[in-house]
Amino acid sequence: MSTPQLVVHHDKELMAQAAAARLITKIVDAQASRGYASVVLTGGRNGNGLLAALAAAPARDAIDWGRLDLWWGDERFLPEGDAERNVTQAREALLDSVPLDPKRVHAMPASDGPWGADVDAAAASYAEELARAAGPENHGAVPTFDVLMLGVGPDTHVASLFPELPAVRETERTVVGVRGAPKPPPTRVTLTLPAIRAAREVWLLAAGEDKAGAAAIALSGAGEIQAPAAGAAGRSRTLWLLDAAAASRLPRSLYPPASP
Repeated sequence: MSTPQLVVHHDKELMAQAAAARLITKIVDAQASRGYASVVLTGGRNGNGLLAALAAAPARDAIDWGRLDLWWGDERFLPEGDAERNVTQAREALLDSVPLDPKRVHAMPASDGPWGADVDAAAASYAEELARAAGPENHGAVPTFDVLMLGVGPDTHVASLFPELPAVRETERTVVGVRGAPKPPPTRVTLTLPAIRAAREVWLLAAGEDKAGAAAIALSGAGEIQAPAAGAAGRSRTLWLLDAAAASRLPRSLYPPASP
């Protein structure tokens, strides 16, 4: 796995704007070299803030939205259209305002979908969808995502991988159902660490004082079972995108000066 790199911005607004600009560049570069790009989205205030910043960026038109595959790192297992679902929030922040190919928007199953309330069957179906999209050039049963984004929770959770729960211990399956999550709603669908680590680049987003402890723990050598964010890494790059508040408990030697 790649060694974490850190970029620290003055505040969460600048972090979102800079991350959006960085993502546009990555997508455009991938489309220029391969013809398409593949990105995994994250929810939460930082993930949605990035999408809103991307929606407002003039450079968004450099992206060929019809040649972009979108996936999700996790989802709240709620009915389709529920305001708490990550895909619902992503549509409001960005997706409904750009010309995506609907067949390339890979939302995770809802609780009123074909699998009903069976979260394990829903997770298995998403794993099958990922496997169908993986080509011979990919590593295993998921596509090699260009960028996989993750919000970092105050307890160090990423996606719906919570400390000590069974999902963070999964070593074989790429997608699993989660029950009893400490953050509501308790039932979720999530990528596992093996699927996350298939990405070329993993970006971890953390802004706010409430994320400072989590960043310090995850970047201090903690184990992934106790601190799932510590186990999230890309094949070629692992990038922590922080604001000054989230970086406030890190040793100054660990990160570069704040960037605009």
